[in-house]
Amino acid sequence: MGESVAEATIIKWTKNEGDSIKIDETVLEIATDKVDSEIPSPFEGKLIKKLFNENDVVQVGAVIAIISSDATASVAETPKTVAPTQQTTTPTATTPVATAENVDFSGSDKFYSPLVKSIAKEEGISLSELESIKGTGQEGRVTKADILAYLPSRNKQSTSTAPVAEKAAPVANATKSTVGVPDNTVLVQRPAVSVGAGDEIIEMDRMRKIIADNMVMSKHVSPHVTSFVEADVTNMVMWRDRVKKDFEKREGEKITFTPLFIECVAKAIKDFPLINVSVDQTGTKIIKRKNINIGMAAALPTGNLIVPVIKNADEKNLVGITKNVNDLATRARANKLAPDEIQGGTFTLTNVGGFGNVMGTPIILQPQVAILAVGTIKKKPAVIETPQGDVIAIRHFMFLSLSYDHRVVDGSLGGSFLRKVADYMEQWDTTRVS
Repeated sequence: MGESVAEATIIKWTKNEGDSIKIDETVLEIATDKVDSEIPSPFEGKLIKKLFNENDVVQVGAVIAIISSDATASVAETPKTVAPTQQTTTPTATTPVATAENVDFSGSDKFYSPLVKSIAKEEGISLSELESIKGTGQEGRVTKADILAYLPSRNKQSTSTAPVAEKAAPVANATKSTVGVPDNTVLVQRPAVSVGAGDEIIEMDRMRKIIADNMVMSKHVSPHVTSFVEADVTNMVMWRDRVKKDFEKREGEKITFTPLFIECVAKAIKDFPLINVSVDQTGTKIIKRKNINIGMAAALPTGNLIVPVIKNADEKNLVGITKNVNDLATRARANKLAPDEIQGGTFTLTNVGGFGNVMGTPIILQPQVAILAVGTIKKKPAVIETPQGDVIAIRHFMFLSLSYDHRVVDGSLGGSFLRKVADYMEQWDTTRVS
């Protein structure tokens, strides 16, 4: 599933207990943050036992099912990389010690799996108490292991956290937003929202909820600053117009502007490597990334966005980048990306020009520290300096906007990097071979 994927949600079992299974036949479907995947069986035999239910969130390394054959019994696992210790567990491995409580989870911004909710109800854990548990899962999510580890010291923790919960609720009918908020931060209260006659209530889908949580978290974590430049991309436009037919005939791929932008960004990152960093969880250490992995925001048919990653973009030539971009974009629209293909990005590029917008102020994709938005390309009259004097000519211009984490990227670094990206675009060699 990729080394940075910590857990996945079981969406659907395609096989029932007692069913025969062939090698590489799909057994279940899973979902990570933004990618749905089919999991094939590594063995042939019969599905003896399913150890988790649909909608359960399962940690990488956990045993999820048992398959038997005439020769041997084997265990199907979620990851390709197995955790050091394996143990067959069931989703109801806890013994209730308190009367089940009817907890209303609709008032929380956090995602809790059905298993975690079930344990909380069985143990009589309130929503405010559940929110006080520090999660170790993806995006700080509370996992089964977290809630089970919390139970032995529950009395002590409940005593210390209860006053905090009482102080945090002065606004009537409001919901706390705690996504990505440090422990010492005053919580922001959401206002109560009335629903009028004729208003339509639309339930967010799973991906939209994840995007919402990530956006709120990013704004809490990073003080955002956005800088802008306008680039004359006439050379780039003329070069692409000249080579695109021959390129497609030779390579079997259409060349869009995205690979050109990515090449310029990768060059600028090598000039300004402190854009290619992350801040650790303590907020006191900067992690300088060795690899330049550029994410590209792609729109899905649902309207949601997903960010597949071009790994080691600086090591690829333009043909390689183009093929990588087209492949990821095609499979993103078909929901065929592997989990690892949306992980590990160190910088993100988003094209707001695709929606006809001239510029935007994008939100940083954590734990990165910068994201670049490119606007639509428009023809404008411009003054051109020549040895014979100034002339007015029609040129192609585009706005670039860079949002960056002002904790570690100041205006000088952010502005200089953005200017360098624009310089590489403006200085595009019109005589280069595609």
